[in-house]
Amino acid sequence: MKKKSVSIITLGCPKNLVDSEKLIKQIETGGFKVVHDPPEINSEFVIINTCGFIHDAREESINTILNAVKARESGKLQKLYVVGCLSERYKDILEAEIPEVTKFFGVDYNIEVLNELGIKYDKDSCLERELTGPSHYAYLKISEGCDRTCSFCSIPLIRGKYVSRPMEEIIEEAKILSEKGVKELILVAQDLSYYGLDITRKQELPNLVSKLLKIDGFEWIRLHYLYPANFPEELLQLIKDNSRICKYIDIPIQHISDRLLRLMRRSHGRKETEKLLYTIREQLPDAVIRTTIITGHPGETEKEFRELADFIADFRFDRLGVFAYSHEEGTYSYNNYTDSISDRKKKERVSSLMEIQQSISAEKNRNLEGKLLKTIIDRREGSYFIGRSEYDSPEIDQEILTDAKHSLIPGQFYDIRITDSTEFDLFGEYPSYEAEGDA
Repeated sequence: MKKKSVSIITLGCPKNLVDSEKLIKQIETGGFKVVHDPPEINSEFVIINTCGFIHDAREESINTILNAVKARESGKLQKLYVVGCLSERYKDILEAEIPEVTKFFGVDYNIEVLNELGIKYDKDSCLERELTGPSHYAYLKISEGCDRTCSFCSIPLIRGKYVSRPMEEIIEEAKILSEKGVKELILVAQDLSYYGLDITRKQELPNLVSKLLKIDGFEWIRLHYLYPANFPEELLQLIKDNSRICKYIDIPIQHISDRLLRLMRRSHGRKETEKLLYTIREQLPDAVIRTTIITGHPGETEKEFRELADFIADFRFDRLGVFAYSHEEGTYSYNNYTDSISDRKKKERVSSLMEIQQSISAEKNRNLEGKLLKTIIDRREGSYFIGRSEYDSPEIDQEILTDAKHSLIPGQFYDIRITDSTEFDLFGEYPSYEAEGDA
């Protein structure tokens, strides 16, 4: 008997991806065939896991839903379900505007969706999931929600207050991932630094990472999204002492102007931010620091923008993401500030900051030429194998391109010699092949 098929389309961040992977496991356990992110819809059922964080993400989610509606109208699918962040925030509006969708569910959707499909939730496999990308790395979500009150952020409205997952549960899930062959474990949360405070009133991230280090199989453990205020500085010594923790500090500062940080309702100022960043540089001189910046927030003057630009030029972040402020309904900024800076001005400021970073990145990459970098190979594309060092995270950071005339294996580590570079990519060769050729 042919299995019924379900297509799951995942939009947004890695945390959404983890949710989809766990749902896929449950659906497959229930006897269905699941296809993730199919190039075209040929399944009887479609589930779209949406993002509703900012305007561009909402637009992508809505366009994806409308494309699926067209497929349903043409008879390619029977039922269409929409879940996740967009559906959590705008369920009533979406139901009225897109009645072709069978049902909308919010962020806690697993059991409800399974019921729709006639599948009983399997508690025994609740920590298991089907990895949808390369099998050698996986994201591990350690919490839900956020207790921060940043003026621009809608996450608390969507996901609620911060809830740490029990440490024993996280460790057990990590062991399952290790047994699957995962070599790079990437911890994600809206704020890793806060982990444990809601349970023990202590920052438990260093303790959690120490326990994860005891699991065999992980060559790299990567940490994503560490809030600057009350940063657990004991984590720095842990990273220094353990080569398996990637020397990769992802710490979103958002701005450097004291007045803008107050308007953003961030709980850190310029002095505290600088002290932390320079402490990291001093204690982990060979680590990269990644940050994200928001420009165009209501009230940002030209002088404050220049202050931010000068700081970026002076501090020289290794990795930098810049975002134009998005006026999100329901946030503190939306309710209390006027979105007075034009989209054109926001885009100009984003471009200006990225030009600064482009120059910094080009110089830092040139300094890597001639050096060996331990590299994990993610995939092959055309005439190149594409990989990353510990200093770069999948999909958001730069990559190392190695000529595919020699056979490298995705998921394996190699020492790659960097031979050339651009602003945001490195080119390299695998030296041992040269030695073998000369022999």
